[in-house]
Amino acid sequence: MVTAAEVEQALKQRLEAKDVTVVDDSGGCGSSFTVAVVSDQFEGKKLLDRHKLVNAALKEELKDIHALSVKKCWTIGQQAAAQKA
Repeated sequence: MVTAAEVEQALKQRLEAKDVTVVDDSGGCGSSFTVAVVSDQFEGKKLLDRHKLVNAALKEELKDIHALSVKKCWTIGQQAAAQKA
């Protein structure tokens, strides 16, 4: 079983993420997560490529996860701009 904390830690370490939000949508059984990630590794990349980075970062965890929804893949600059709006 994968926990939300494990997913969060993996994304923070592997994507050098500044901000990560992980929601366990499975009711605690660890089979379905929604994530939002803020990392400068997304800079200059299209949305699809950003999602691929997230999936690659969670390669091992995805062996035990049934569903992963990537809600947001922002750079630090995009997050700052959204907070100002």
